[in-house]
Parts: sequence; C-alpha cells; structure tokens
Amino acid sequence: MDKIERGNPLTQSADIVKENLETLKRLFPTIVKEGKIDVDELKALIDDDVETSEEYYRFTWAGKSEARREANKPSTGTLRPNKADSKDWDTTGNIFIEGDNLEVLKLMQKSYAGRIQIMYFDPPYNTGKDFVYKDNYKDNLGNYLAMSNQIDDAGNKLSTNTESDGRYHSNWLNMMYPRLKLARNLLTEDGTIFISIDDNEVYNLRKLCDDIFGEENYRNLIVVRRGAKSVQNQFETIYRLNYGIEYVLVYTKNSQFRFDQFQIDLDEGKEGGWNNHWRGTDRPTMRYEIFGMTPDTGQWRWAKDRSVNAIENYHQMLNDLGISESDITQDDIDAWWLKKLDEEGEELDLLRLSNNSKPEHYIAPTNTKSANNLWADIKPNGNNQLKNLFKRKVFDTPKSLDLLRRLMKLAFGNSNNGIVLDIFAGSGSTAHAVMQQNSDDGGNRKFICVQIPEITNEKSDAYKAGYKTIAEITKERIKRAAKKIQSENKTNLFTNTVDKIDLGFKAFKLDSSNIHSWDGSVDNFEANLFNAQNNIKDDRTEEDVLFEILLKYGLDLTVPIHEKTVGKCKVYSIGAGVLFICLSDNISTEVAKAIGEWKSELQPATCRVLFKDNGFIDDVAKTNSVQILRQYGIEECNSI
Repeated sequence: MDKIERGNPLTQSADIVKENLETLKRLFPTIVKEGKIDVDELKALIDDDVETSEEYYRFTWAGKSEARREANKPSTGTLRPNKADSKDWDTTGNIFIEGDNLEVLKLMQKSYAGRIQIMYFDPPYNTGKDFVYKDNYKDNLGNYLAMSNQIDDAGNKLSTNTESDGRYHSNWLNMMYPRLKLARNLLTEDGTIFISIDDNEVYNLRKLCDDIFGEENYRNLIVVRRGAKSVQNQFETIYRLNYGIEYVLVYTKNSQFRFDQFQIDLDEGKEGGWNNHWRGTDRPTMRYEIFGMTPDTGQWRWAKDRSVNAIENYHQMLNDLGISESDITQDDIDAWWLKKLDEEGEELDLLRLSNNSKPEHYIAPTNTKSANNLWADIKPNGNNQLKNLFKRKVFDTPKSLDLLRRLMKLAFGNSNNGIVLDIFAGSGSTAHAVMQQNSDDGGNRKFICVQIPEITNEKSDAYKAGYKTIAEITKERIKRAAKKIQSENKTNLFTNTVDKIDLGFKAFKLDSSNIHSWDGSVDNFEANLFNAQNNIKDDRTEEDVLFEILLKYGLDLTVPIHEKTVGKCKVYSIGAGVLFICLSDNISTEVAKAIGEWKSELQPATCRVLFKDNGFIDDVAKTNSVQILRQYGIEECNSI
C-alpha cells in the first residue's frame, strides 16, 4: 500500500506543463534526448515555420510571461462542501463555488477538461472602479484566503485597478490571461465562449482571445444595448458621447465548428412571398443555380436538381389546388406549403417565373428572422429582473436573462444538454438563465458558477439587507429564482416539468488542502512536521477530504456517492465502484472484505481504494487488507 505524499500528482491539480511535454513526446518521439526536449530537433521538424526575427507580429504586455507561468502552475488547494448553503444537495447536478476563480479553474482541470459546452464570462470591465482580482502569483491561494478574511483579521479588502496604479491595461491583461488559458482546456471540441466587455478593453480582449483561442476561432462581436447608467464620469459628458452599447465577444474552440441556423422570434409573424433578388448569376450565395437564358430558345436555363425540383414542386402545387397560375393567391400558397410541411416534416422549395419572366423563389411565412450581430431588440432589463426577485436593488450591473438565454440558444442549437460555466458569476444571472431555459424547453443543462466573496459596500442596499459579500447575493438569487420557476410551473396543472427540472445546487468553498502533508504553504511547513502522525487537519471533516480526493483523482463533483457502515467505519463508493474510500479509525480486514464484496456487486470497469494511513488498527491489518483486496481483483490501493 503506497502512501500519497506531497509532490504526488494526486496531491495537486493537473500539471499542465507535464501534460504538454508528454503530448510533445508522443507526437515527436525523436525530440526526446535523455528524457529532455531537444529544442533544435523540434525546430528542425517544423522547418520554416519557426519565427526567429526580433520583430514580428505578436501581442504582448508587461507581465505576460509571469501570467503564462501562473496558468501552468498546479494548485494544492481544495473545494470544501458547504451543505448549509446548498439546495437539493443529494439530487442536483449544478454547482456554485465561492472562491478565487483562478485557483478554482486549476482545480477543475482534471475533472472537467473537455466537458464544458458553453462559457459565459462577464469580467470586470477595467473602468478603474471594478477591478477586484489582483493576483499575487507567489502564493495566489494564500493571497485569496487573506483577502477573503478567512485567515486574516486585518480586514483586508480586494483591490481596484486605477490609472494611477501604472500598468493599467497590463494589470487587467495579467488578470485575464491565465483564466482564459485555463478555461480553454475545459471547453468541449464544439464548445463556445462568450465574454461581455465594453469600450475600455474590447480591443485588448480581442487580441488576447486571438492569442489563446486562435484567430481562426473568432466568430463574432455581438453588439447589445447598455443599461441606463451609461455615463461613467464628468469627463465623458464633455468630451465623449455617452455609452449606449457594449459587446459580447464570441470564440469557439474548434475552427470547424458551425452554429446551427440561428433564428430570433418575431413579435409579429411575416407572411410568405416571392423574391427575385437571386438573378441569373453564379454567386456562391445563390439559393438556386440559374444560368440565364439560352441564346437559341430565349428561355431560362436552370442548373442541377434543386432548381429543377423547385419548379416541379410549383407546378405540383397548382395541380393539387386545381388553380391556374393567374388565379392563385398568396394565402393559397402559404396554406399548401404549411400543409406539406406538416405532412412530410421538411420544407419544399418553390421556383417560378414572374410576370416579367424573371425567376422568383418562394419565401415561406415565418415567426422568426435570421440573426445578425446587432441584438438591439434585447432590452438591458437585468436590473428589473433582479429587483423582481429581491424587491430591492442588491447589485449594480446584472445581465439580462434574455441576453443569456439567446446566447445559449445560439451555442446549444437543437441540443438541450451540456454544462454552462460562469467564473464571474456576479448576481447569478447565468444560473438563473440555465434553470429558466430548462423550464421552458424541458432541457437538462447544468451550471457551474464561481464568485469571489467580494465585500459589499457598507452603504449599499445589499449590505443593509444582510448580504455582506457578492457571493451571498449569488446563492440567494439562485434559490429565489428556483422558487419562482417552481411556482410558475405549478400553475400549469397539465405538465409535470417542474419535477424534472434541476433547481438546486451544490455549494463549495475554496480553501487550503485538508491534508497537512499535501499543503504546499511554506507558512505551515513547521506545523506539518508535528502533524505527520495525524495528517488530516483538525477542523476538517471526512466529507471535506472526500471531495478533495474527487478533485485530485479527476472525478466529477456531482458523481454519485453511496455510503455503508462496516463496524464503526464508514466506507464510500464513488461513481458506482470506480473508487472506494475509508477515512475512519480502527480499520480492520473486515472493511477490506466488505469493499471487495461491494466491488463484486457493482462490477466497475476499473477500481481503486484509498484508506487513511493511520486509520488501521495495526500494521498487520494494513498488510492483510491489501492481500484481501487483491483477491477481489483490486490492485491499486493507496493511503493518505
């Protein structure tokens, strides 16, 4: 039985540098010389594609190298379960995490790599008043714990970023770079990221995303209306026009990804009609291929099957209706076309020659229109939507649910499953939008929201209402939104969708490791020496340790967990027997035997077992337990 000590991959988040090196070695085995990468050999393999000049096109700023190193640095922290603030803990697949999103993203690398379908980020816009993520790359976790008042009584507050600080844009880019770098790893291959931003940093954010996601993966810059508070200071009222818009930057992970045809619902539907703007030309955007009149007959010459079929469909319609071409009305055409759509389940092309002998194609009646990147129809009504829940103002800049739901529709297409990640959760609009969308279409989307416990202003309505941090507002908003959705669904007696919608969330808090020997803090080194015998921290529970193990083993935080008691020992089965954990004292061989029998019952494809190292009654029990587990086909057995 191997004891997992500090430095073992299972004591920290994913080592991205090591994973990248292994990928390189696998792709280009000839570059490996005595276990190291031969850079000259790598350059030789890619030949002329290496840039060696001092001057070339790139995007850089003060601190970029350090920000890049930070993105690659593993975290020794953990996420501690917070059942008291959760809702429907035992059944929900949604997650809310209170903590610094940089450390949280590191901890998510093993469990959620390639699993997030959509990301929506609403980061600080860098206006000089709202910058609260001032990282200390030497000890980012310790810095967070101090600023969130978890280990410091000095009342430290999170920082702003003003122009007087110097490196105004660089500070913001250094904050964003490692977060976006880590976030990209979590996206599915067909995943999409949406980032809200305004004029202050839109240009820098575009270049930053080109650097991380690749310029070929840029999709759109969506323009949306800004809220009523558009004037930021007196300078702008004199020298600039008021801000009436802001933006949503759209990138995908894969350049081959295509959005489904995206439509916007219209307040009033449009009737069908004929359109002749596709003339006898050979443009690639043509709906039908029409090559013009033949010189010998003077008749229009149609190309390929789609054009021919569309003409035949038109004449078939006339025969079905028993109406001559001169007598048919638009209502007749619309009714026939909709009937065919209902019967055959697919649209029919119609093509005809107009009275002036020009080709026309039929445009069917519709309640939607194709979307472009100007979304001026969406009202910036996030404040009103939030006030309806809280009956007071508790947050300055909540995003509109209508905006977030349209973004989900754009990226999800016809799918209604997948995970939505928001690491700047704010008031909780993303979580609310996911639950509301699921309520409307019966979907099973899940959310993961992360919010730093930024302290609310003592003069604000939120603080006076009892919300001391933004994270408290986020959790309360999710609960109130869930209650409202549940109430609205129950008014419809003919559906049971309310029973199927996930309206809960598991709450977690970022903290240092639960295990002394895994804690990478230099400050705790001396204390760790005296805690070698009992290395689980006194203020931590078995459940705290359990979820840290899930993260470090790369298992989902919502994976099914079942519990049995053997004697006085608790045994946990994770993911139907993929992992068994016993962290109790007085572990005997009976526990090992019970685990083996449970494994035989569940029949997992792979199985691992983890014990508390000093939990065995003696060394004989520890040795014999390993042998018993091997009899049940369990070879991987470790202790902490």
